[in-house]
Amino acid sequence: MSDDLTSRVPLDRSFDAAPGHLLPMAQGERKPLLLDRGRPEAIEWAAQRLAAGGVVALPTDTVYGIAASLAHPEALARLFAIKGRPRDNPVPILLASAAALDLVATDVPAAVRAVAARFWPGPLTVVVPARAGIPDGVLGPDGTVGVRVPNHPVVLPVIEQAGGAIAATSANRTGDPPAQTASEVLAALGNAVDLILDGGVAPGGIASTVVRFTDDGPRLLRRGALAIEDVVAAWRAATAAEGMGESP
Repeated sequence: MSDDLTSRVPLDRSFDAAPGHLLPMAQGERKPLLLDRGRPEAIEWAAQRLAAGGVVALPTDTVYGIAASLAHPEALARLFAIKGRPRDNPVPILLASAAALDLVATDVPAAVRAVAARFWPGPLTVVVPARAGIPDGVLGPDGTVGVRVPNHPVVLPVIEQAGGAIAATSANRTGDPPAQTASEVLAALGNAVDLILDGGVAPGGIASTVVRFTDDGPRLLRRGALAIEDVVAAWRAATAAEGMGESP
C-alpha cells in the first residue's frame, strides 16, 4: 500500500450499479467510487482509501457502516460530521482478528482475551483499556475503547489490509434508518464519503452485545445478539482454566 493512491484509483470517475461500468463525471462534480465486491481490486482500493485518510462505506455483519483509519484524525472528524454524531460519543473499533487486539488495547486479562477469541468474529463488543495514542474519536472518557471482529467476508480483508483496526459506525445520519445496501448508502450520504464498497444486502438483525469485564465478571452495557449468559459461561470457563494453570 505504499504506491501513490492517486495513480491506482480513478478519482475522476464513479461506478454505477452495474459492476464494471464507469460513468464520466460532470465538470466540478464529485461522486464516491461505487465498487462491487466482485471486482478483483475492490478490497485493495477500499483499504488503500482508508489508509490514505479517506472515509469508506462498507458492509458489516449487521448493516452498512462508514469507516476511517485510526491514524488519520481528520478522517475521524469527517466521519463524525457525516454521521452528525456528537464528538463526545466515541465510535467502536472493528478489528481484523482477535490477534489485532493489541493494536488498540493494553492490560487485557487472559480470560477476557479467551472470551473474545471464543465469540469473534461475531456480535460481541468488548470494552477494554486503550493503548496510548488512541485518538479521541474512539476513546471513551475513562480511557477505554469498544472493539469487536465483525463476521463478514468482505469487511475483514479490508480491515486487515488497512492495518488491522478501523473506526466504524453505521452508514446513516444520526436518527435515520441504517442502510442495508450500497444504493441506500448512496441515497443517504451522497458524496459525503469517498468510496462505497458494494457487498450486497447486509443481513441486518440485532446489534452486537456490549460487555465490560470487572473482577466480578462480565457487566452488560448493551443487550444484543449474543446472550449475556453465554458470555458469563465463557468467562467462568476461562477463569477456571487460568486458576488450574491451563491455557484458556
